[in-house]
Amino acid sequence: MPIYAYKCESCGFAKDVLQKISDPVLTDCPECAKPSFKKQLTAAGFQLKGTGWYATDFKGSGAAPSTAVAPVATDSAPAAASSDAPAASTKTETAAPAAPVAAKPAAAA
Repeated sequence: MPIYAYKCESCGFAKDVLQKISDPVLTDCPECAKPSFKKQLTAAGFQLKGTGWYATDFKGSGAAPSTAVAPVATDSAPAAASSDAPAASTKTETAAPAAPVAAKPAAAA
Protein backbone atom coordinates (compact mmCIF):
# COMPACT_ATOMS: atom_id res chain seq x y z
CA MET A 1 0.00 0.00 0.00
CA PRO A 2 1.30 3.47 -0.81
CA ILE A 3 2.02 6.12 1.79
CA TYR A 4 0.45 9.50 1.02
CA ALA A 5 1.56 12.81 2.54
CA TYR A 6 -1.21 15.17 3.66
CA LYS A 7 -1.01 18.75 4.90
CA CYS A 8 -3.66 21.06 6.29
CA GLU A 9 -3.85 24.40 4.49
CA SER A 10 -5.41 26.06 7.56
CA CYS A 11 -3.20 25.05 10.48
CA GLY A 12 -0.17 23.54 8.68
CA PHE A 13 -0.49 20.10 10.29
CA ALA A 14 1.25 17.42 8.20
CA LYS A 15 0.81 13.65 8.33
CA ASP A 16 1.82 10.60 6.30
CA VAL A 17 -1.02 8.12 5.84
CA LEU A 18 -0.84 4.48 4.72
CA GLN A 19 -3.83 4.04 2.38
CA LYS A 20 -5.08 1.77 -0.36
CA ILE A 21 -5.31 3.34 -3.79
CA SER A 22 -9.07 2.73 -3.71
CA ASP A 23 -9.50 4.50 -0.32
CA PRO A 24 -11.17 7.94 -0.43
CA VAL A 25 -8.95 11.01 -0.12
CA LEU A 26 -8.88 12.49 3.39
CA THR A 27 -10.34 15.99 3.56
CA ASP A 28 -10.83 16.81 7.27
CA CYS A 29 -7.76 17.79 9.29
CA PRO A 30 -7.34 15.65 12.44
CA GLU A 31 -5.96 18.66 14.38
CA CYS A 32 -8.28 21.57 13.52
CA ALA A 33 -11.20 19.56 11.99
CA LYS A 34 -11.45 21.94 9.02
CA PRO A 35 -12.00 20.49 5.52
CA SER A 36 -8.63 21.78 4.25
CA PHE A 37 -6.54 18.58 4.51
CA LYS A 38 -4.90 18.19 1.08
CA LYS A 39 -2.81 15.40 -0.43
CA GLN A 40 0.74 16.53 -1.19
CA LEU A 41 2.82 15.70 -4.26
CA THR A 42 5.92 13.84 -3.09
CA ALA A 43 8.94 12.21 -4.72
CA ALA A 44 9.01 8.48 -5.28
CA GLY A 45 10.55 6.40 -2.51
CA PHE A 46 12.79 4.42 -4.86
CA GLN A 47 15.37 5.03 -7.56
CA LEU A 48 15.97 3.15 -10.78
CA LYS A 49 19.67 2.64 -11.42
CA GLY A 50 21.62 0.82 -14.09
CA THR A 51 20.61 0.10 -17.65
CA GLY A 52 17.02 -0.62 -16.71
CA TRP A 53 14.36 -3.01 -17.96
CA TYR A 54 12.96 -3.00 -21.43
CA ALA A 55 9.77 -4.41 -22.95
CA THR A 56 11.85 -6.84 -25.01
CA ASP A 57 13.66 -8.30 -22.00
CA PHE A 58 12.78 -11.90 -21.20
CA LYS A 59 10.22 -12.26 -23.99
CA GLY A 60 10.20 -15.21 -26.32
CA SER A 61 12.61 -18.03 -25.56
CA GLY A 62 13.55 -16.72 -22.14
CA ALA A 63 17.20 -16.46 -23.12
CA ALA A 64 19.09 -13.21 -22.98
CA PRO A 65 19.45 -11.47 -26.36
CA SER A 66 22.65 -12.32 -28.20
CA THR A 67 25.30 -9.65 -28.56
CA ALA A 68 27.46 -11.65 -30.97
CA VAL A 69 28.49 -9.91 -34.18
CA ALA A 70 27.85 -11.69 -37.47
CA PRO A 71 31.03 -12.69 -39.34
CA VAL A 72 32.11 -10.48 -42.21
CA ALA A 73 31.71 -12.08 -45.64
CA THR A 74 35.06 -12.65 -47.36
CA ASP A 75 35.73 -12.44 -51.05
CA SER A 76 36.45 -15.89 -52.54
CA ALA A 77 38.49 -14.47 -55.46
CA PRO A 78 42.28 -14.97 -55.19
CA ALA A 79 44.39 -11.98 -54.23
CA ALA A 80 45.96 -9.95 -57.03
CA ALA A 81 49.48 -11.11 -57.90
CA SER A 82 50.83 -7.71 -58.90
CA SER A 83 52.20 -5.47 -56.19
CA ASP A 84 51.17 -2.25 -57.99
CA ALA A 85 47.45 -2.85 -57.36
CA PRO A 86 46.11 -0.72 -54.47
CA ALA A 87 45.35 -2.72 -51.34
CA ALA A 88 41.86 -2.58 -49.88
CA SER A 89 41.78 -0.53 -46.73
CA THR A 90 39.23 -0.49 -43.94
CA LYS A 91 40.31 2.97 -42.78
CA THR A 92 37.78 5.74 -43.02
CA GLU A 93 39.36 8.65 -44.78
CA THR A 94 37.93 11.99 -45.72
CA ALA A 95 38.52 12.60 -49.37
CA ALA A 96 38.99 16.06 -50.83
CA PRO A 97 36.34 17.10 -53.35
CA ALA A 98 37.22 16.27 -56.96
CA ALA A 99 36.79 19.86 -58.11
CA PRO A 100 36.71 23.03 -56.03
CA VAL A 101 33.22 24.33 -55.47
CA ALA A 102 32.74 27.92 -56.60
CA ALA A 103 31.35 30.14 -53.89
CA LYS A 104 27.99 31.68 -54.66
CA PRO A 105 27.90 35.47 -54.51
CA ALA A 106 25.87 36.84 -51.64
CA ALA A 107 22.40 37.92 -52.64
CA ALA A 108 21.60 41.57 -52.15
CA ALA A 109 18.99 42.03 -49.49
